[in-house]
Amino acid sequence: MFQIDVVEKCKANDRKAQLMLYEQYCDGMFHVALRFVRNTEDAEEVLQESFIKAFQKIHQFKSEVTFGAWLKRIVINKSIDFLKCKKQQTVTLDETYMHIEDDQDWKVEEGITIEQVKESMDQLPEKYKYVVMLYLIEGYDHSEISQILNISETACRTRLSRGKGHLKTVLKNKNYGTGS
Repeated sequence: MFQIDVVEKCKANDRKAQLMLYEQYCDGMFHVALRFVRNTEDAEEVLQESFIKAFQKIHQFKSEVTFGAWLKRIVINKSIDFLKCKKQQTVTLDETYMHIEDDQDWKVEEGITIEQVKESMDQLPEKYKYVVMLYLIEGYDHSEISQILNISETACRTRLSRGKGHLKTVLKNKNYGTGS
């Protein structure tokens, strides 16, 4: 009830209500952005741009999901846009013809830490890294990821499968000391 009232006040451009929502979500959303952009200053920039967009588009928020989930999607999209602008070169690959494997097997060897998995994700090619992060870290399903990244569900599944393979290779190399 409280959150709906605050959101409604934000729709009326109430600055105090906007500050309340900002204070409630800024830390969590900062960490979401940081997981993607890997730099404090860049994460702060993404966070600010995300809140500006959220308040500009708040009239589109329909309470079908929580405000936090709605805002998180904005932060993720802004993070990805930020990284794309930094990279400025993307190669489109049609992956719809590729074989899709089961993406339920995410077992890693004993002794591998979560931090090692996160560090290894940074070494993945960009097109795989985002899908793996959205699936493993953010908890989105294939349908949601395909909407966020504007790719087909088939491409999402393929990229996740390939990303998982790359991730396992990187982790295996780290574990045996044969990696970079």
